Amino acid sequence: MKTTLPTLALAAASLVAAAQAKTTALASASVAAPAASTAPSAYLIVMTATVAAQSAAATPADVQANLAQLERVAAAAPSAWEPRYYQARGYLKLGFAGKDGDQQDQLFDQAQTALDQAKKLPGADQAEVLILQAYIYQGRIMVSPMTRGMVYAGRVADALGQAKALAPGNPRVYLLLGNDLFYRPAMFGGGAEKAQPLYAKAKALFATFRPATALSPAWGEKMNDAMLAKTSAEATK
Repeated sequence: MKTTLPTLALAAASLVAAAQAKTTALASASVAAPAASTAPSAYLIVMTATVAAQSAAATPADVQANLAQLERVAAAAPSAWEPRYYQARGYLKLGFAGKDGDQQDQLFDQAQTALDQAKKLPGADQAEVLILQAYIYQGRIMVSPMTRGMVYAGRVADALGQAKALAPGNPRVYLLLGNDLFYRPAMFGGGAEKAQPLYAKAKALFATFRPATALSPAWGEKMNDAMLAKTSAEATK
């Protein structure tokens, strides 16, 4: 069924209002993949609201509702990489917030599936995909540091090394490099003192970093500020 531009615009506007009210209902109208236009597309308006809702999600239920919404958008715009990317990030958020190792692994599996889909789609930002891939690997380590650290630490380093080569000014590279050192045992070269310069580097880059598009990843600054404050406090002890 053909959907007129006014109908799409009305549906998108309704979604923005719904997201601001912390609801998760999607309009039934189809969402077209992004196209060149002098006005924001329905896809852009819907995804802007959806990404904002994910950033504001305060509970696992909020994140689950956001994931369901992203699935609907991904089904309506199958050639767009952003819905699958943000699905991966949503599952990561749930995984890191979890307590049960088996359940966390299942969530990281879902994150991996969504990211694998995202990286194959046209226009996917491969540096951002690699950064999120490294984050998934860090989640795997968190579930079982003693048994997985040696295997996944190398994968984290490889993914972030590739991301840094593609986008040396991306602050999320240094945020995750900092996390890698912060949570690594001192006997293996980690610790707060080693991580602190990386968080400082990320902070400087966040101050000037501009996402490539309105839907490009922009997460991580609050996390980095918290980790920088934590490592700085430990350094002064």
